[in-house]
Amino acid sequence: MNVNMFKAGDNVHDYDDQSLERTLPAVEELRLPPDFAWGTATAAYQIEGAAFEDGKGKSIWDTFTHLEPSRTNGENADVTCDHYRLMEEDVELMASYGVDVYRFSIAWTRIIPLGGRNDPINEKGIAFYNRLIDYLLKKHIVPVATLYHWDAPQGIYDRYGTFFNTAEFQADFEHYARLCFSRFGDRVKKWITFNEPYIISIFGHHSGLLAPGRSTATEGDSRTEPWRVGHTLILAHTAAVRAYATDFQSTQNGSISIVLNGHWYEPWDATSEIHRLAAQRRLEFYIGWFGDPIFLGKDYPTSMRAQLGSRLPEFTSEELELLRQSAPINSFYGMNHYTTKYARALPDPPADDDCTGNVEEGPINSEGKFSGPVTGMSWLRVTPAGFRKLLNWVWHRYQRPIIVTENGCPCPGESEMTLEQALDDQFRIRYFGLYLDAISHAIYKDGVMVEGYYVWSLMDNFEWSAGYGPRYGITHVNFKTFIRTPKRSAAYLRESFKNRRGARHT
Repeated sequence: MNVNMFKAGDNVHDYDDQSLERTLPAVEELRLPPDFAWGTATAAYQIEGAAFEDGKGKSIWDTFTHLEPSRTNGENADVTCDHYRLMEEDVELMASYGVDVYRFSIAWTRIIPLGGRNDPINEKGIAFYNRLIDYLLKKHIVPVATLYHWDAPQGIYDRYGTFFNTAEFQADFEHYARLCFSRFGDRVKKWITFNEPYIISIFGHHSGLLAPGRSTATEGDSRTEPWRVGHTLILAHTAAVRAYATDFQSTQNGSISIVLNGHWYEPWDATSEIHRLAAQRRLEFYIGWFGDPIFLGKDYPTSMRAQLGSRLPEFTSEELELLRQSAPINSFYGMNHYTTKYARALPDPPADDDCTGNVEEGPINSEGKFSGPVTGMSWLRVTPAGFRKLLNWVWHRYQRPIIVTENGCPCPGESEMTLEQALDDQFRIRYFGLYLDAISHAIYKDGVMVEGYYVWSLMDNFEWSAGYGPRYGITHVNFKTFIRTPKRSAAYLRESFKNRRGARHT
C-alpha cells in the first residue's frame, strides 16, 4: 500500500457521489487487450497474522506496532485478517471474482526467522507458501511474489542496522532471494524484489512514520539516512536480479523487477516555468531516484545530485557497471499509483533535510482548484487524468511494459459505515472505472504498453500506522469474526474485465 498521510482529512465529505459523477464525467470506454491481466494485491504483514507462530521470527513491524506509547493507533497485526489460517478460503474468494493474478508478499521472517544468511531456515514457513502457491495454481490464478514488503527481520536490524550496512544487507537479501527462487521458482514466474523503496527510505528513515521509525527526532538523521537506505536498496535489488538471471532464469523461465510508487505532479501554477520545473523535479526525486539507476543503469538524476551533494551516496565504477548490466533484466515496471498532487516551487533554499526537491506538494493549485474529489483519505483524490499522464511519463522514460501493481481507494466515511453501507461501495466502483479508462486510453491513444492491473486490496486489512481505520478492500473483513463479505466492487471488477477484454483497437 502506498502511503502518504495516515489519517483521514477534515474534508472527507467535500464531494458526494453525485458531485463525483459531475466532476469527473466518463470518457470513451475502450476495450482492454485480450491478454490484459487483472489481479488483487496484499502484503504479508497486513493480512497473515500468526505473527509469532510456527517458528516465525520478529520483524521490524512486529516491534514497531508494540511500542509504548503506540505509534499505530494502539493496534497491531498479530492476528489481522488471519490469512495464515484462512488462506484457502481467500483463494476461493479470488477464484469467485475471476481473478487472473494474485500479488502477495513473502514474510522474510517466516522462512528465515532471524533473517541472516547463516541463520536457520524455518520449513514450516516454506510449507505455508508452498500450499498458497499450489492452491492458487489449482484455481488457475497466477502467483506473483514480492520478496520484501517493508517487514525486515528484527534479527538483522539488531545485528547491523539492516540498510545501514550495505554489504551485509545485500548479502543477506541475496541469500533470502535465492532461497525463495529455489523453493518456489518452479511455479512462481514473476518476482518483485522490493515494494516501494521510496516509502522504506522516506517514511521509515526521514519522517519516522513507519517502521523502524527513524528520524532526526528519534535518534536518526533525516538529512542523510534516507539516501543511504535508498542506495542500499538499489544495490540489494541489483544483486537479487543478477542472482536470478545467472542461476535460475534459464531453467525457471520467469521475470523479475521492482515496484516503484509515485504520485503524478501537476505544476501549482501551470503558467509558470518555475512551477513546471518543480513538478518535473518532484517526479525525479520520487521516481527517478530509483528508476534511473535500476531501469536506465545510470547515476541518480542530476537534479538530485545538484541539491543533495555529498549527502547522496556515490556509485563506484564497479557498481555502475553492474547497474548497466542488470538494467535490461528488469523486464517490467511495477507501478503503485493512487493520486495526483500539485507541485509548488519553494522560494527559499531547501532545508538540510529536504527530500522533495525543494517542492511543496498539495491538493490545491494557485487558482484554488482541487486536484479531484477526495476519498476516505485526505491525501488520496480521484485523479484519473494524472494517472494517464504518469503512465506516459514512465513509459517514455524507461521503455518497460508497465504492470499497475497497486491502485485503489477507501470510500469517504467507509470506516464509520454499517456493513450494508460498506458493501455498496459505489464510490470505489467509480474510481476503478475511471482509472481503467485511463489505462485503456494510455494503451490505445498514447501507445503505452500496460500489461496488467492489480487492485489494492483483496480485502480490508491492517493499514500500517493507520491501523484498522482505512478500508481499501474489495472484500469487507470483520476483524472480530474474520468473516469475509464481497463488496459490490468485486462483482464490478469481475464483470468489467470479463466484458472489456477483447480485440485490440487500431
